[in-house]
Order: sequence, then structure tokens, then C-alpha cells
Amino acid sequence: MKLTVVGGGSTYTPELIDGFARLRDTLPVEELVLVDPAAERLELVGGLARRIFARQGHPGRIVTTSDLDAGVEGADAVLLQLRVGGQAAREQDETWPLECGCVGQETTGAGGLAKALRTVPVVLDIAERVRRANPDAWIIDFTNPVGIVTRALLQAGHKAVGLCNVAIGFQRKFAGLLGVSPADVHLDHVGLNHLTWETGVRLGGPTGENVLPRLLAEHGDTVAADLRLPLSLVERLGVVPSYYLRYFYAHDEVVRELRTKPSRAAEVAEMERRLLTMYGDPALDEKPELLAKRGGAYYSEAAVDLAAALLAGGGSPYQVVNTYNRGTLPFLPDDAVIEVQAAVGAKGPAPLPVPAVDPLYAGLMANVTAYEDLALDAALRGGRERVFRALLAHPLVGQYDRADALTDQLIAHNREHLAWA
Repeated sequence: MKLTVVGGGSTYTPELIDGFARLRDTLPVEELVLVDPAAERLELVGGLARRIFARQGHPGRIVTTSDLDAGVEGADAVLLQLRVGGQAAREQDETWPLECGCVGQETTGAGGLAKALRTVPVVLDIAERVRRANPDAWIIDFTNPVGIVTRALLQAGHKAVGLCNVAIGFQRKFAGLLGVSPADVHLDHVGLNHLTWETGVRLGGPTGENVLPRLLAEHGDTVAADLRLPLSLVERLGVVPSYYLRYFYAHDEVVRELRTKPSRAAEVAEMERRLLTMYGDPALDEKPELLAKRGGAYYSEAAVDLAAALLAGGGSPYQVVNTYNRGTLPFLPDDAVIEVQAAVGAKGPAPLPVPAVDPLYAGLMANVTAYEDLALDAALRGGRERVFRALLAHPLVGQYDRADALTDQLIAHNREHLAWA
């Protein structure tokens, strides 16, 4: 089996490599190719990757290349984890929206739209080259904004599944609080990427006992603290929103916070400098502890699980993925991309039935789905008016004067990445 990681020079990659090494019985990888245009970073990450495989006795071969076409040739699956514009673009996404009184964040709001506009054309070009190299290859997208990027891939006819680590993070957290194995925890996870709620926590599978009320009664303080939301709100909701919902439920509070502290991008950039120095140490043969603070916790387990289900007849029987709605949530279009539990096999994901969704959550999902429609249209066709319409539709913007100002800012800060600007 051959897997290719596009964006293989990312500081995330050793987390992924560690998972491939530990879980080699679940996913027997014979060749792993890391593709990245940043040759110096790729050399550092590739060296550490080979040492991790060697330490754990993995027999697979790790190849590094800056040649995308060579890297995807014959691949059974291609994992996308790229960041167009790097941390410098992320820094901008997190700062200029604040000037207009809006959240600055790399995956939602105006910053998330900027990332989508930069990313979708690049990902579609990569996907076409993957299809030419091997039309049967699966594309596993971890590139944000995952929902919009995955929808672009699916609309273009690619064999694609979107992946996020929010659900597996909750699964691991809840398992620890309940004192059970993560494999015993099944989440009733519903929503869009980075706009999700855990409406049930079941033991043993989709029909198991729902212990969410007990979880909140016994550990509500811990859950609320992790979300940085009041316990009283979590109790009133009776569900566990993802931490991204704080941008919606406490928008103005978040804006005030973001204006008074360094951006997350600046923190990550410094962390990356330290990590790359560590990766260059020939004695290092395991992922460093600092990597846990970089983000993407449990990404490797989720990626291995998904790839194993798609390619090797293994993996967990049910996994949270991003895929076409196709009637799963009747209040959304069939071609909306939703994030739910699905049965995953060689033919791809099949979403499990979802009970009726409370209008409190369904309404916000429908609003953000409409925004994603317009965002994808802007990413594919360009033009100032399409960018404005997407921003006006986003619930974190929603006012014409803000949308106008944000449109000008977005274009000014991203002109080099927008072919139409």
C-alpha cells in the first residue's frame, strides 16, 4: 500500500508518522511519500519520520519529494494537509477582521473565507493530478476549511472524504472522564465542520445507553472549562458544542480577547521554529512533547482509522467524517457537506440516521450552509461581489457595511493568491 501526504513538510507530520508506526497492523503501509515544495523543511521532517519508523520497527519506506506528480503516482490514498500562504497568511486571517469588529480566525468568519479562497483552487489542481495518476485513489482532506474544501472536491467528482480531529478529541476526553475505553464511546455528533454538537454520548455503539446527562452532571465543570463557556449555558443546552461554537455564542467577548493578546498564528510560528530545530537533531527518534501543543491532537489515529476503512477493510465500523448530506439532515440540501457519524468502507462513507435536530442548531447549520454555498462560488469563480455576498451571509458578519469593509481587506491581504484580483 502506498500513501502520499501533500504538505508532508508540515510540523504536524511527525504526529501522523507516529500513528502510522504504532498502528501498522491496522494500516500496513509499504511506502509513504511526503510531498512539499519547501525542500529544507521536508528534509528535516523526512529525516525524523525515518527515525520514528526505524525506532518502532516499521518496515515501510519513507520517500520525500517536491515533485507532486511523482509523489502521487500509484498512491492508493492521498492525504491533504496544506496551508496556502503559510503561517504569514494565517496571521493576516486572524488580525485584519478584528479591525472591523469581527472574529479573526483561520477557519470561520472572514478569515475562514480568505483561507477558502486561497485554498480551493490549489486543492482542485492537486486532485486533478491525483486523478490522472490513479483515478481510484482516495483523497482524505484535513485541509481547512474542511467542509468547503471537501465539497469542492466532491462536486468535481473526486473520491474524497473530509476529516477533522474535533470528534476524536471529544471521544478521548469523554472516555477518560467516564473511565472507559475510547472504543466504547460512540458520539451522536451532528453539524458542519467546526460547527458541531455532541447530542448524545453512547456506550457500546449507536444504540447504546446515552450517558451524556450523567457526563454533564458529574463532569460539567470540566467540560465547560475546556469549551471556555459557562457551565450554566452547557446545562441549558443539554448538549456539548464544539469549542468553535464559542465564536458564535460569545462573539463579542472573543473579539475583545483577541484584540489584547498575540495571535494564535504568532504562537504557532514560534512553536514551529522550535520544532524544526528539534527535528534536525539526529538523535531525536520520536515525536517531541512540544508537538502536542501545536494542535491536531489524535489526528494520526483518526487518519489511520479512516484510511484503513477505505483501503484495508479495517478501522472502526463507525467514524465521524465530512461527506455529502444526501437526505441525512432533511433541512439541508443533499449536496451540503455535513460532519456526522458514518459507516465507512471501500465504497466510502454512508452517514448513519440522525434524530430530528433542535431548531436552535438546525437554524445555525442552515445559515452557515448558505454561507458555504456562496463561499465556494467565490472560490471557484472569483469576483468582489461574490466575496461580499459570502461575507454578508455569514452569521459572524451579517451587516452590509462590515461586509463591504471586510471584502476590501480580504482582497488587499490576499491579492497574490487570487488569480482574479
